[in-house]
Amino acid sequence: MRKKKIGILFGMEDTFPWALVNAINARGGNDVEAAPVEISYLKDDGVFPYDLILDRISHEVPFYRTYLKCAAASGVRIVNNPIWWSADDKFFDNLVAKAVNVAVPRTVLLPHKEYPPNTEAKSFRNMRFVNWDEVFNYLGWPVFMKPAYGGGWKDVYKVENPQEFFAAYDQTRDLTMMAQEAIEFESYYRCYVLGRSRVRIMMYDPKKPHHLRYVADYKTPPELEKRIHRDALALCDALGYDMNTVEFAVRDGIPYAIDFMNCAPDADRNSVGEENFEWMVANMAEVLIEIVTGEKKLELTGSWPHKMDTTKDASSPIVSRS
Repeated sequence: MRKKKIGILFGMEDTFPWALVNAINARGGNDVEAAPVEISYLKDDGVFPYDLILDRISHEVPFYRTYLKCAAASGVRIVNNPIWWSADDKFFDNLVAKAVNVAVPRTVLLPHKEYPPNTEAKSFRNMRFVNWDEVFNYLGWPVFMKPAYGGGWKDVYKVENPQEFFAAYDQTRDLTMMAQEAIEFESYYRCYVLGRSRVRIMMYDPKKPHHLRYVADYKTPPELEKRIHRDALALCDALGYDMNTVEFAVRDGIPYAIDFMNCAPDADRNSVGEENFEWMVANMAEVLIEIVTGEKKLELTGSWPHKMDTTKDASSPIVSRS
């Protein structure tokens, strides 16, 4: 029986991919081996040399995304699912979070500031002017503005009043932006969630320089830790992600999920620290081996279609079914 082959697809990373390849090969024995993915052109015959691919870069490279979608349709297990990841967005994820009883900040989706490519004024005959007073009354101040698609703190603004809001909005080009209530937190946590079963809760301070963010030191009551653990798993199970980070801002003892669509999360030794890095490498290796040697199935989404009440009256708000 041939070895199962795991391919790691990555870009500019230097520490995590190579350490992960070595960790998988050290654990795989006669059953599993790992190597960097090698890609040239793609034939339309549905033949691929990998049983599983870990995707760290296709969100930046459209050619890779198409390759992975075709691989998934041809029997390759992909972490994370490129078909659902292509359809997902952060605003929709907020609705999923509510459905699984995870607290999220009040959020609104905003129209494009500038026309997207190949559109003009006539393309938007269904649009109506925004009642900004309603938006500001709903969100309160301060407000974070951030893209519904994307990450890495690109095009993120914190604004304190309408003047700052519109100045930031003017810079958002044709992006699909969200405006979100800013949670003034007393503690903040970033969680690795792997295989929808393994959670590492890390104290984190997003206000510090990047290389110091994991040096935070908060007092974490057992009840809060249990809630964060539960919420992180609930989100990743609902969204169907086997590799993700989930961030929580804690206000008045309640963890609010702030950012939880990080399907290729930072895992660099130099930024996350040695202990977090070693945990990530070891646990990701074990999760990938479990997946590639387990039952093969094509999963188009996570469990959210069963968690969200799609039969409810459209005029009624979402109610948790978890």
